Amino acid sequence: MAFEEISSAGELRDLLGTPGGRAVTKERTRLHEVDREWLAISPFCVIATSDAAGNCDASPKGDPAGRLVHVLDDATVAIAERPGNKRADGYLNVLANPHAGIISLVPGRTETLRINGRARLLRDAPFFDDLAVRGQRPILALLLDIEQIFFHCAKSFLRSRLWQPDSWQPDALPSHATLVKRVQETPETLAELEEYYAPANYQRLLY
Repeated sequence: MAFEEISSAGELRDLLGTPGGRAVTKERTRLHEVDREWLAISPFCVIATSDAAGNCDASPKGDPAGRLVHVLDDATVAIAERPGNKRADGYLNVLANPHAGIISLVPGRTETLRINGRARLLRDAPFFDDLAVRGQRPILALLLDIEQIFFHCAKSFLRSRLWQPDSWQPDALPSHATLVKRVQETPETLAELEEYYAPANYQRLLY
């Protein structure tokens, strides 16, 4: 199969054109009050990282609004880490390459807030108390020194109809336990996996 590959910035610009107007001027380096308001009601974000060789990772993070992203000042935010599978792919990347990006979502809104900057990992800090959920402080936090921040337009969410319930098809795929059993050799039976991944059990493991 033959592919027509783009191999230079010039070729890319010939195809896409050059950004102008608000697409260029919307970039900022410090939080505005509206950014703070957005982050205060956002319960979900995706953190993008890469290691020293450029191998990438995108990791979803979720918490009750107001407990996920903590604003330290106009140029610094922190994202809480909770109990998980201990892979730490993104955090290992940060130790090798301290650059990270965040896409912050507000359910029902078709815009997103994008933040890029230099990341550090914190074992503890006084603000961990402000991020406690169910009495549990974060395991660690990713601290991001902001270098670039801007709102991203709504087109991708409008195209995908992500927030439109009539477009949702959660039952078009089998259960997560079935998917795991299909792609992994596990010592657990399918029934045991169904019990483990059941929402009631996962709720118990969240914090």
